[in-house]
Amino acid sequence: MAAPFTILTSLPMPLIRDNIDTDQIIPSREMKSTGKTGLADGLFAGWRYTAIGGRDINPDFVMNDGAYAESKIILGGANFGCGSSREHAVWALAEFGYRAVIAPSFAPIFAGNCVRNGILPAVLKTTAIAEIEGSTGPITVDLPAQTISMASGENWSFPIEEEAKSMLLEGLDAIDLSLKMMDEIRSWQDADRAARPWIYLGAST
Repeated sequence: MAAPFTILTSLPMPLIRDNIDTDQIIPSREMKSTGKTGLADGLFAGWRYTAIGGRDINPDFVMNDGAYAESKIILGGANFGCGSSREHAVWALAEFGYRAVIAPSFAPIFAGNCVRNGILPAVLKTTAIAEIEGSTGPITVDLPAQTISMASGENWSFPIEEEAKSMLLEGLDAIDLSLKMMDEIRSWQDADRAARPWIYLGAST
């Protein structure tokens, strides 16, 4: 269960590259466990460090710019999160502390993984993203209102499916979402057990 997402204000980190794939977000060599933790150090490892497998900081990579050390938002390019369906990419982003990615488009599986792990994938036009990139201050992402705004007053709306919005607002993953319907699930099970008792373990015949 992730922390609920409502309103987030942060200086966005610009990573305006199209087709950033999940292997660039978290290279396979950095995936040393099946859990959701221990991945942040390998986030964007191929760009963040100067050598494969090393930990010498690449000063030219934006993530290593101290100005963005506290950023919770990434500005990305088109087709963000393409490639494989590895959920580790989103786990690494979440563990590092990112709560939103703003891009012109997302790979569908990646976007779904974001929602299920408390990260908002917000779609904005490239012109809006360029305007945000050109500013120097923080931006505010308001999920209830579905808006992204700058301190100057400029703001844009973004689309999101109702189920995805509810999951983020309540901090729910797919299992949590199912458990919200537990009364309906139990009611169906009780009716089915009465109609077909032979298929349930331990039922008398």
